[in-house]
Amino acid sequence: MTHPDYPAEVLERAARIRLIGFDVDGTLTDGGLSFDSEGRESKRFHVQDGMGMVLLRHAGIETALVSARPSQVTANRAHELRISHVHLGERSKLACLQRMAANLAIGMDAVAFMGDDLPDLAALRGVGLALAPADAHRWALQTAHWITPRSAGNGAVRDACDLLLHAQGRAEAILAHGEHP
Repeated sequence: MTHPDYPAEVLERAARIRLIGFDVDGTLTDGGLSFDSEGRESKRFHVQDGMGMVLLRHAGIETALVSARPSQVTANRAHELRISHVHLGERSKLACLQRMAANLAIGMDAVAFMGDDLPDLAALRGVGLALAPADAHRWALQTAHWITPRSAGNGAVRDACDLLLHAQGRAEAILAHGEHP
């Protein structure tokens, strides 16, 4: 199986991860916010990102969506993907991740977070593996341990999921099975 040339330090960090949190706007989506004339929000999600999160769940890695913005669209997508840790309207993403880690009885070195901008910096600095999409703001890029090859909303989350699956030796078994879990 071919994969990006992951740095050894990133693989070491990724091998320990038991929980990964994802920011939503600008990470799971391209950051654009669309509203119709009635004020209803819509967002575009990449199907490969969803598949990556499903694969992580089946590999035993907890996934979470952690967003400062409340959004019914995000809640609906999380429900569709059966993501059990959904935290919307979170003012402190780091505190949220710390609570989840404590509830799962894992250290912060076993937590990863992927974010793209200022509201994500404390969380990126406080986890064992900090990830950012290729088009994140430079502050997030400077903080990240690894930057995905693809941009937000265009497969960046899948890139992060694939990194974890590869580092934990699970990607080959998924490919050998060759079907949707």
